[in-house]
Amino acid sequence: MRVVSISVNGLAQAVEKGFFDWLAEQDADVVCVQDHRMRAYEIEDYNLIPEGYEAYFIDGEKNEDGGVGIYTRHFPKAIMYGFANEQADREGRFIQADFDKVSVACVLAPCALGREDELIGEDDLTVLDHKDEFMESFGLHMQKTLRKRRQFIFCANLQTAHHVTDASPLYHKLDFSGFLPHERAWLDRLFDEMGCVDGFREINKQSNQFTWWPEQAEGSRKNAGIRVDYQLLTPGIRKTIEDGWIDDSTRFCDHAPVIMDYDIEIGF
Repeated sequence: MRVVSISVNGLAQAVEKGFFDWLAEQDADVVCVQDHRMRAYEIEDYNLIPEGYEAYFIDGEKNEDGGVGIYTRHFPKAIMYGFANEQADREGRFIQADFDKVSVACVLAPCALGREDELIGEDDLTVLDHKDEFMESFGLHMQKTLRKRRQFIFCANLQTAHHVTDASPLYHKLDFSGFLPHERAWLDRLFDEMGCVDGFREINKQSNQFTWWPEQAEGSRKNAGIRVDYQLLTPGIRKTIEDGWIDDSTRFCDHAPVIMDYDIEIGF
């Protein structure tokens, strides 16, 4: 079973830049897409479904909220839109496909990079506050999920890197959201206390394995990279990992895809 996770910064634009051409070469069973920035119905209306796949997407009330979706070659037993958090669900931040032996979810956290202190709404809530509230709610959901007997893969753009090896030196020096101490502490709790598995780090321990080169940090493929895109696993899947890599040669957006192979039969 091959699972691809990619934050596209606008699906239509990514397709124009070659996303589907790249995907046709990957032989992926499930493709999780974050930040599609469209209405869900437009995915079908504009024929933004790669050949051989079914599409399940959720959008936010505002296109800029991002939205997430799943392309799959296999019909799921069920689709879950949202994780019962009103704000996150209105922003289209979570979708889950249940297959016979595993569930695959697609998750997009709010981005606060470069907008940390910007006020939103009428309650003096900053963009960083908004992100922190989402992470707290999603953490509670993960805590419940990790207690279940069912196995899960969460393809997530968490907008946060974990260790110093997951971020270029620029992030070590500046107070950017995405590498703040309390954000990294949240990941400590997820991995060290709750027992969630960082699938990519199970197979690759090297430094400079980045998935995002944001414009706000004057990023390029040579510097200012950060690994914010994950495949989060329940512990029962740990031993099924066969391979995993980041394809940083792609150019259809400023994120790179995370590709993981698992010894799991997804079909029925």
